[in-house]
Amino acid sequence: MEAAHRRGGYPMRLHFYFGRKFLFYFFGLTFGFFVLLVLIDLIEEAQRFEAGTVSFGEVLGLTLLKTPTSMYTIMPLIAVLSALALFLALSRSSELVVTRSAGRSALVALWAPFILMIVIGVALITVLNPIVAATSERYQALSDEYIKGETAVFSISSEGLWLRQGSPAGQTVIHATAANHDGSSLFNVTLITFAQGGGPIRRIEAETARLEDGYWRLFNAKSWPLVAGLNPEVNANEFATLRVPSTLTRENMSDSLGEPSSVAIWDMSEHINALENAGFSARRHKVWFQMELARPLFLASMVLVGAGFTMRHTRFGHTGLMVLIAVLIAFGLYFIRNFAQILGENGQIPVLWAAWTPPIAGTLLALGIILNMEDG
Repeated sequence: MEAAHRRGGYPMRLHFYFGRKFLFYFFGLTFGFFVLLVLIDLIEEAQRFEAGTVSFGEVLGLTLLKTPTSMYTIMPLIAVLSALALFLALSRSSELVVTRSAGRSALVALWAPFILMIVIGVALITVLNPIVAATSERYQALSDEYIKGETAVFSISSEGLWLRQGSPAGQTVIHATAANHDGSSLFNVTLITFAQGGGPIRRIEAETARLEDGYWRLFNAKSWPLVAGLNPEVNANEFATLRVPSTLTRENMSDSLGEPSSVAIWDMSEHINALENAGFSARRHKVWFQMELARPLFLASMVLVGAGFTMRHTRFGHTGLMVLIAVLIAFGLYFIRNFAQILGENGQIPVLWAAWTPPIAGTLLALGIILNMEDG
């Protein structure tokens, strides 16, 4: 009985052992890539600005705001490299051979890395995703402020959409109950202009506002001056059309609406509903939301891909070729995932297919390779 109990504990010990080694490689590679990306982004950010326009502290701040997004993007690469490092080490030390000789399949070594990668993936989308959303939004705002000397903020809620455009001359807050698909036309619009460092100086209401080159064209507008000593209603003016200067462009508006990564995953469902209620298409956000939910499985499939070509003993040779094939297949799956995302955003394939087909296909492909090499 005691011997049987000891034998029953071996698989669990193996899982802990393989899991510990996988975490060692994963966090080691994560730290290494983080340092590398900080250095690369620091140089890139320093080159964007003319000498003397921003301080080193401001450049470093932009770099640290940008790096989480870069790290989040390369997580599939870190996953496959971690698996490659783990199973190459196990093969060279003959630990997989020992595992097989003890009557255990080498597939035992897969369980811990696979489950840990899913757990890490869940942690990424629940913890790191909101951080990336906040830092990327802050990075864009600061970058625009340093380069253009102005900021623009776009938000959508159940009450409609709010937009703030800024310049050295002052700020303008815009509210609209609805908009067209790209935000270039707003409906039931209210604009309140604020003096630089002061209070409101003008209020405008219009049925429609259309964004054109360098200004908003307002239709059926009424303007009230908000200056001390003046009666706003008595001094109000009505216009069939009215131009209001703007530093925004159609591209700015489209980018503000079209970057799902700037919205935390916890707020995405509410944001999608607000987009649809405001008249925008939320398909990009739906695809992104589903792809984030599928991210843990996709990362786990990267681990299986890395394992599939490196679980064989190094005495069989061609180790470098196997590593190269694994990396190429991982990049191929990543490309297919991005291509499926584009097809999903364009409405060519259903949202769920775009998000879940690549990770499921990658997992099944890697399992097929592993089972063939292990048993066949």
